[in-house]
Amino acid sequence: MKVGLFFGSFNPVHVGHLILAQTALNQTELDKVWFIISPQNPFKEKKNLLAEYDRLRMAELAIGDHLDIQASNVEFSLPQPSYTIDTLTHLRDRYSNYEFSLIMGQDNLQYLDRWKNYEAITKYYQIYVYPRIEAGPSPFDEHPNVHFFEAPLLNISASYLRKLVKEGKAITYMVDKEVENYIEKNALFR
Repeated sequence: MKVGLFFGSFNPVHVGHLILAQTALNQTELDKVWFIISPQNPFKEKKNLLAEYDRLRMAELAIGDHLDIQASNVEFSLPQPSYTIDTLTHLRDRYSNYEFSLIMGQDNLQYLDRWKNYEAITKYYQIYVYPRIEAGPSPFDEHPNVHFFEAPLLNISASYLRKLVKEGKAITYMVDKEVENYIEKNALFR
């Protein structure tokens, strides 16, 4: 089984994430997409993050009963900050019959050489890259394990959604209704 790993804070998960996951399933050889909820990205400050279990729950609510997409808490039990290579190694050991790949935005590909053990990632894993408006060329654009796929360019970000919630404005249609209800019920991002 070919599983695409879509790493992120998902703070909160939004329709852009879901569209990218479905597009990856439609346009690549992937059988499944797993949202890997990162407790602590080494490139981001933790102070703005909700608790990882809130972010996991919102991802589960957004995904609903979709059979080919799921949310994963695999990084919750790994050392923090979360390094992609460590998660990949853990998953490969745990699911030896699965073939794991990465799904990332073109903006992240630009800085892949800053990642821990990026050489091993590019050598042993396929990387599926979706376009980002603000992204420029990368030294990995021509790498044989890097594959670009077309995806809708939605300029929705989790930081924008958090700002709207803090200002008391609606996020309807930008997040799943269940996620919107969860944020409201638990007074998140206020």
